[in-house]
Amino acid sequence: MKETKLFWITANRHAMDFPPITDALTEPDGLLAVAGDLSVPRLLEAYRNGIFPWYDDSQPILWWSPNPRTVLLPEKVHISRSLRKHMNKKAFNISFDQAFEKVIHQCAAPRPDENGTWLTTEMIAAYLELHKEGHAHSIECWQEDKLVGGLYGVSIGKVFFGESMFSLVPNASKICLVELSKHLKLWGFKLIDCQVESAHLASMGAEQFSREEFKLYIGDYCEQLPSVQSWNVQ
Repeated sequence: MKETKLFWITANRHAMDFPPITDALTEPDGLLAVAGDLSVPRLLEAYRNGIFPWYDDSQPILWWSPNPRTVLLPEKVHISRSLRKHMNKKAFNISFDQAFEKVIHQCAAPRPDENGTWLTTEMIAAYLELHKEGHAHSIECWQEDKLVGGLYGVSIGKVFFGESMFSLVPNASKICLVELSKHLKLWGFKLIDCQVESAHLASMGAEQFSREEFKLYIGDYCEQLPSVQSWNVQ
């Protein structure tokens, strides 16, 4: 049996030097590489290859490519009867890229059942830079001018790589995901990467792709251009 060793990214390595995602560990599932940096070129190359960073303040940067991969197809997002009823009340206003920094800080806030956050100061700074350069986007949910929900992620070609979401009131993040999916479908996007499985995402229609299938999808769709209207939401 082939022995798999964890890949360390040394200081002199180019941003594109990631190992094949087939080298990822099975335990913990998907751990592929350690160290490196969160520069814009390295992050974009990671996403294009099905890799994302996930670690906390006590750890070096850890890079992951889990198998299977949780994804949403924009045209297959499930809207439950109760959620549709909630949406029909039109109690919320949705915006795009109007409060990216607020969204990511809310996503970083510890949940009631958690002691800390995986969104470190270093991670927040990196995604703010991605947003500044037009690669990362947010969707916001407002109630009476108060930000009550949102999500953010990275957009490459016709793929949206979802990173995190939050809700301060019931259904706010679900409504953001529905609105995101509706717009992505209009813009010609083919896939929403959700990274890992959760009951929340499963209820919205998330599917499981093998690592090989996921790599084929992003290898194709990351190279395609979406609509010129993408992310231009008034």
